[in-house]
Amino acid sequence: MSAINPLKPSERMKIPRQASIEQEAVVRAHNFEEVSWGLDEARALLESTRCLECKDPVCIPGCPVNVDIRSFLQLVMQKDYVGAVNKIRETNYLPAICGRVCPQEEQCEAVCTMGKKHPSIAIGKLERFVADYEIQHDLFVAPVVTEHRDEKVAIVGAGPSGLTCAAELAKMGYKVTIFEALHAAGGVLRYGIPEFRLPRKILDVEVNRIKALGVEIYTNFLVGRTATIDELFGEWGFSAIFLGTGAGTPTFMGIPGESLSGVYSANEFLTRVNLMKAYRFPEYDTPVHVGNEVAVIGGGNTAMDAVRTAKRLGADKAYLIYRRSRDEMPARLEEIHHAEEEGIEFHLLTNPTRIVGDANNWVCGIECLRMELGEPDESGRRKPIPVKGSEFVLPVQAVVEAVGQSPNPIVQSTTPGLNTGKKGIVVVDDVQMTSRPGVFAGGDLARGGATVILAMRDGKIAADAIHKYLEQKRTGGNGQAATA
Repeated sequence: MSAINPLKPSERMKIPRQASIEQEAVVRAHNFEEVSWGLDEARALLESTRCLECKDPVCIPGCPVNVDIRSFLQLVMQKDYVGAVNKIRETNYLPAICGRVCPQEEQCEAVCTMGKKHPSIAIGKLERFVADYEIQHDLFVAPVVTEHRDEKVAIVGAGPSGLTCAAELAKMGYKVTIFEALHAAGGVLRYGIPEFRLPRKILDVEVNRIKALGVEIYTNFLVGRTATIDELFGEWGFSAIFLGTGAGTPTFMGIPGESLSGVYSANEFLTRVNLMKAYRFPEYDTPVHVGNEVAVIGGGNTAMDAVRTAKRLGADKAYLIYRRSRDEMPARLEEIHHAEEEGIEFHLLTNPTRIVGDANNWVCGIECLRMELGEPDESGRRKPIPVKGSEFVLPVQAVVEAVGQSPNPIVQSTTPGLNTGKKGIVVVDDVQMTSRPGVFAGGDLARGGATVILAMRDGKIAADAIHKYLEQKRTGGNGQAATA
């Protein structure tokens, strides 16, 4: 698409980056309604005109799924919002989700040419705008699948990698069935990300659009128990299988006091609130005790979600304890900023050493040690070093540990010949194939914890690889399996 913006580059650079409309912090800290309301049409149009329409748009390879960002922004300039969201959907079938939770500031926006001297184009906010416009005006039309293939493909897990893989294969004409262990589809999008960041009605819309492609979804179906991988191949007649079961097994620090009542993993805490609707107690009978003061350990997006959730559940003081400085925090800057606005108290360069209990074995405090930063470690971040004699105790009635997770071992333990690596991560090759021919894997199951968009990329790569694998089988060729 040739350049269409009538403004000169020098004029575009004078336009300030448009900010989202948001709930006031003092209000939103006490409800689970969405924090950001996104851009309105006027702001979206103005923001789109900031695009320099680069001849070599580096933002496209900056996107893990290679969305044609230049073209979709030009369609926004022309007020063709449905055309814009359909352009995104050519390579990203979950635009309303990615527009909310994808870390664009580290990807497409990080390499934006405008961003070299001025604020980068708000690509993520514009993605959300066009996706929401389509939803609000009921303008979605499911793509027409022109080719229909005989092979059946099973997707294990209805998280971002599984949903993406299913959508891509369905568009190619395959018969796709998703098997989900929980009672609703979405995976980490449903049980991990709070309502105030990703409303369930948005997730439901995106899932229904995948169903509109002809994808079947079986919930309450635990592969490895309800049926094994071998049974899916045999009795069920599937020709290929994609594993996207995520990383739902929590990691703990291993400090004294973790068995006390009032200690949660972030996985349990967020699942009880988000999936089981504890935030709507007593309407839903899933109470979660946080007390007046709660500590969340960690510095990533999960920790940020947990501490902001604790605040909304009624904690007067919600502490985030992180052993490095703010600069090293892996959480999105927007989420850190929102947390600070909402009154979350950050204890940085602080490391918990013991959880303190009362006579009834309930949490009553957390002992911590001050840290200072030394030389970089294997992660590239400066290593935290304890400061002798700096111990102190914070009075808290609940502790949430958000320090990592690993895959659930059920599929691995019931699938002979499936090679695994550290912490049960499934070994895959560069096209997501496992050591079992015809079995592919992606997302947190193959990564051990990553972003939604990287899981989606795995799903896309796997879909292409599954198509090629089945084409080879159809013509008498053989696929190559990954080795440990």
